[in-house]
Amino acid sequence: MSSTSANSNGFFGNLGRSFQEKVLQALLSDRTWGTQFIEVFNVDECLEPAYLKLVASKYISYYHNYKEFPTLDLLLTIIRDDLSNGSDLVLREQCHVFLQKVVKNENGNDLPWVKEKAFTFCRQQMLKKALSQSVDIILTDRYETVVDIMKTAIAAGVATSSGHDYVNDIDARYSQTFRHPVKTGILQLDEKKIMGGGLGAGEIGIVCAPSGVGKSHLLTHFGAQALLAGKNVYHYTMELNERYVGIRYDSHLTGINASDCSDAKESIKEYFETNKENIGRLIIKEYPARSITCNTIKAHIEKMSYKGIKPDLILIDYAGIMRSTERYDLPRLEMQYVIQEIRKMAKELDVPVWTALQSNKEGAKSDIVDLTNLAESYGQAAEADFVLGLQRMSTQKATGFGTLFIAKNRFGIDGLQFKVHVDTARSKMRILSSDEVEGLQFEMENAREKLQDSTIQGFRDALKKSKETMQLSKLNAPRL
Repeated sequence: MSSTSANSNGFFGNLGRSFQEKVLQALLSDRTWGTQFIEVFNVDECLEPAYLKLVASKYISYYHNYKEFPTLDLLLTIIRDDLSNGSDLVLREQCHVFLQKVVKNENGNDLPWVKEKAFTFCRQQMLKKALSQSVDIILTDRYETVVDIMKTAIAAGVATSSGHDYVNDIDARYSQTFRHPVKTGILQLDEKKIMGGGLGAGEIGIVCAPSGVGKSHLLTHFGAQALLAGKNVYHYTMELNERYVGIRYDSHLTGINASDCSDAKESIKEYFETNKENIGRLIIKEYPARSITCNTIKAHIEKMSYKGIKPDLILIDYAGIMRSTERYDLPRLEMQYVIQEIRKMAKELDVPVWTALQSNKEGAKSDIVDLTNLAESYGQAAEADFVLGLQRMSTQKATGFGTLFIAKNRFGIDGLQFKVHVDTARSKMRILSSDEVEGLQFEMENAREKLQDSTIQGFRDALKKSKETMQLSKLNAPRL
């Protein structure tokens, strides 16, 4: 941690405790900015209250050890452990209250100004201190040392990464929190050997399926499960009305069929009143198809962040009907660029993003949907971290049964397929057990035999009727 001059405490102190809390709030809530800021920020010289110093020192110390910042939940655990002897209950309570403010993102609209002011001042103080040191060193003729001091001061806070030091960063390489995954709520997918706990921050997942198979239902399932985990979800829809999307979430969370939700409004209200402390915030925003780009989504997220609602998961339904910020004559090139922009947005916001794409005609006829079935461009898959192919043949739609195929996986095993049941009445999906699959296969075989027997019997009946008609026509034919 770099030092600044003693005057910096006076600057932060003059602006009061509220300003110092907001500086630390900005550090805890914007990890990208935080990696730059800690290079010019000195805890002891910039913060006065003991609880702010404790939170900041633990947060920054964790980063230096693991090359990443801890989650707020983990940070609270670290602080509780540090104060576990109960020697200072007041300090512990102050830390807890402050972190709750950060979680709620109170006064979030003030943070852009606070970040700019704090960063500029700390960097100026660092340069002033470097100049002061250089004046003394110049008198000793150690000019090369002066150059090194100034280079270090100028480079501090620049938006660059020193990269991953393979030998020295082993702990960082195996840290459990660097991805901050959000679970899908489907246990078999969230397993360590497949998704490693879900889709991670800055990663993009794609659901590919033919029209009418259940892409939107699966995205709703992912969003609802994130809400149950206390995550904030932003759901962007370009096909369905935003209120109807909300009904689908009601249906998933309460277990009431979507068609019955209008008659169960009071029950739904009671559910949310009972669980309001445990469920995250959901923002559903509707846009016309082919009318928005990633810049539209980022502008909306920035606006809502000022109101204290920062996303933990973003759902886009769906990428295939978005526009790119660049114009291309070939649809496949524009679609590939849209996916690239979504990935860039995920990295910038440090949030996982799920979206969907339509499969081509061949995919509609296949038993499974894989990467070759992506409509317009195979190159879209190159940008994705995880690709799921969902298929429900026309003969299966009434039963809800289908096939889920892991077409691409950067986290673990791919090429796996699962028999699933898609409950479109409640926007839920589950993977069938082996016994259910055997039962399903038995039912399908029986249905196939019945269909075959029915077809043969129908052919026999038609043939018999045809013979009877011919015989009757011969009897009624006039004799010459």
